[in-house]
Amino acid sequence: MINSIRFNTTAVLMVLVILLTGCATTSNNVQRSTNDPLESMNRAVFNFNEMVDNKVMEPVARGYKMVMPDPLEMMIGNFFSNLNDVVVTTNAILQLNPEAALASSTRLLINTTFGVFGIIDIASDISAVSDINISKRNEDFGQTLGRYGVSSGPYIVLPFLGPSSLRDTVGIAVDSFFMDPVTQGITGIFVNHVAYLNNVAVRTPIASTRTIHNRAQLLDAEKTLEEAALDKYEFMRDAYLQRRTSLINNTDTKEGK
Repeated sequence: MINSIRFNTTAVLMVLVILLTGCATTSNNVQRSTNDPLESMNRAVFNFNEMVDNKVMEPVARGYKMVMPDPLEMMIGNFFSNLNDVVVTTNAILQLNPEAALASSTRLLINTTFGVFGIIDIASDISAVSDINISKRNEDFGQTLGRYGVSSGPYIVLPFLGPSSLRDTVGIAVDSFFMDPVTQGITGIFVNHVAYLNNVAVRTPIASTRTIHNRAQLLDAEKTLEEAALDKYEFMRDAYLQRRTSLINNTDTKEGK
């Protein structure tokens, strides 16, 4: 459940990024998706997720934000972003995207070594002050499937996971079980070779902290989302699907943390 909620917050974070950058609006020039044959069920699951968030995740995130010093919070975010570069690099390779694969693997190497396991984002600093583009990418297995022509299928709201599609649901499962160093459940490619990660007593707190940290990053933007959306379910659905299309087409190759 902990890892599932993490994906829900990540999906919501993508929606908020769209909102704050003006990429998704409720104006007439935005094409709304109609690929939502399961809307009745999706709305019920959406309301359930909202209840869980309101009663559990948001209060915990506010407590985390209150007690966590800003510098430490930034280092925690950098650490989890560095772990995510394992997923990004793997999917970039699967997509035969050498530019993204080289940039992400370079980020991973630099930040893991010189950045002390990723807590200092040296790679982004290098990218900002030079012509070397090793900025943060966003690649996952759902995007990999999309790049090879697999259609998204119907829009789905998953319990705890939040906005998704049939294709992206498969993507989440593959990333979680095969690629994510924290949540691997089948192959253990990474955790079996890193002793401290191959321990539930270590992995569970790491996954829990990642979930709480991701949710805490949404607190400042939450009020804006509430005010912008007449129908929050519809807004999040359309924004999510537009964001996924943009990522698959590589029209947005950078993602802020």
